[in-house]
Amino acid sequence: MNRTPNHGEVKHLAMQVHKLGFLLDRLGQDCHPLQFLRELTQNSIEAIKRTQQPGEVIWDVDWLTYDLGDGIFKLSVTDNGDGMTGDQMLQFINHLSSSGGIQSMSANYGVGAKIAAATRNPFGVVYNSWRDGQGSMVELRRDEKSQEYGLKQFELSDGTFQYYLPLEDDVKPPIIQDHGTKVVLLGRSSDDDTLRPPENTPSPSRWISKYLNSRYFRFPAGVTVKAREGWENPRDDRDKNLLRTLVGQEKYLGDHSEKHGIAFLSAARVHWWILKDEPARGNNSGFIESSGHMAALYQDELYERLAGRAGTARLQQFGITFGAQFVVLYVEPMNEGSVRLTTNTARTSLLLNENVLPWQEWAEEFRNELPADLAKFVEEKSAGAAASDHTKSIKERLRDIMELYRVSRYRPTPEGAYLSDPQSPIQMSTALDAGGRGRASNSGSDRDGSAAVGATGRRQSDSGNIYHMFEKKGGVQSDKTKTDPFPDTRWISVIDGSRNSGDLEDRAAKYLKEQNLLLINADFRVFADMIEHYWIQLGKQPGTREAVQDVVRAWFEQAIVETILGLQALKNSKEWSAEDIEKSLSEEALTAVVMQRYHVNYAVRRELGARFGKLGQSNK
Repeated sequence: MNRTPNHGEVKHLAMQVHKLGFLLDRLGQDCHPLQFLRELTQNSIEAIKRTQQPGEVIWDVDWLTYDLGDGIFKLSVTDNGDGMTGDQMLQFINHLSSSGGIQSMSANYGVGAKIAAATRNPFGVVYNSWRDGQGSMVELRRDEKSQEYGLKQFELSDGTFQYYLPLEDDVKPPIIQDHGTKVVLLGRSSDDDTLRPPENTPSPSRWISKYLNSRYFRFPAGVTVKAREGWENPRDDRDKNLLRTLVGQEKYLGDHSEKHGIAFLSAARVHWWILKDEPARGNNSGFIESSGHMAALYQDELYERLAGRAGTARLQQFGITFGAQFVVLYVEPMNEGSVRLTTNTARTSLLLNENVLPWQEWAEEFRNELPADLAKFVEEKSAGAAASDHTKSIKERLRDIMELYRVSRYRPTPEGAYLSDPQSPIQMSTALDAGGRGRASNSGSDRDGSAAVGATGRRQSDSGNIYHMFEKKGGVQSDKTKTDPFPDTRWISVIDGSRNSGDLEDRAAKYLKEQNLLLINADFRVFADMIEHYWIQLGKQPGTREAVQDVVRAWFEQAIVETILGLQALKNSKEWSAEDIEKSLSEEALTAVVMQRYHVNYAVRRELGARFGKLGQSNK
């Protein structure tokens, strides 16, 4: 008979891991391809900090392996931190969640390097470490037969076996005296060049510098980090084959910005910089993030960094609608009170109370209180963009069919004279009487087709739903909106500096819904081709190109504006999610809008014919 021991204490059978190698490989897939650079660098930084002395971290070729191993490049990282004994390496390296530092949910997990480095170097990760002048070596690798990770067993000179080897000082790196560690990455085979970056890695000759510089906001005081560049050049060519000292983004941005500051949000602070208009913005992009971009800042590291097109899109969401290539924003979430800020296990993203970061909320708050220097900068950069003067004519042409677009004419406001239904995609409403009570409409719907709302706030068409007795009573007090549903439209171009090369490249337009701002790419080939076509039709007469451009832009702009207006009626409907609407307003979708030619061509030809007389017959 089984008895419960110790007066009711229930014992548990500890959970074990079956096929740990499979688990490690699966976790490794979640890591960024270069994540191992961060993990091993951070391990070295923490080892140096434990010595309470200044120290160095050096990413370099393992020249010993290169000279003795047929010229194969193997990447190594060396530090003069506190080092490890052989027994300590058995504990820290051969146990998945074990670390020489303090483990916590906001600090060291003890899994990062094992996952990020070992899974990309199954042939071996060699640890050479010195503690109190004594050197030892272990090799973490994956066994080809069992597919499990673990330490390689060595046969010692006395015939015994051990999982670590004692090391002579002949292999000790120059920066290591009594303590320190060197890690060598062997890759997937003996002839694998681990200095070669993963496929599609930016700046392949300086990839280590670029990743670490742009991953770290700042390195700790007293810690110097260096990385080898140009290793394939002769070793005595110190102009090309060199160790670069890494500085992190904070120092670089401080040295290359004309203005900077910190803006405080309700639950975060935003560090911002306006970069100088100088050649360094492009010339230095190989070893640091030197142009406009965005990221989240946490514990002196940068997460979820976006540059290029993705970075421009997020900067525009934050109100940097023009000049995004000159602006850097780092959002640092507040980590206090009930807020729990941490990272995922692979340290590829931040989690705020176990959820993704609230970028949209931050953007709205920052955009509404844009720092004065940034607002002035954006305004100056917008001067080059051509503000559209076609809105009036587009409105006139659409005036008689506006009801077809079902555009909302009401907005919530505490003093509003109407009760609107917030669930309606159009939010049309019934009027309030003098006492603030709702007056039901005599008809089932208002002019634009939205359902009428009675004094209880319940739509009459839904009265058969029994669950509506639990519905919050009353609509949202509203008033007629003065907001123009037509987007503010700007034509932007690389030529006048209002569009950055790469942004909207070979795309027709971008819609910033938060600002109700439409940016149309004046350089898009569809527009340029039609302008050129009709200019030729008019014999390239002086002054006609500007007129043709105006007419062509007006009709293409109308096609895009109509699409944006029409999609408003689909919001919050059963079959159209917010993600569906987002896709329908994407750059690619708006480009598809202007790819049809027949109706635009007909309208352009008719208007130009009215201005200049009969055109050629090549395009009826």
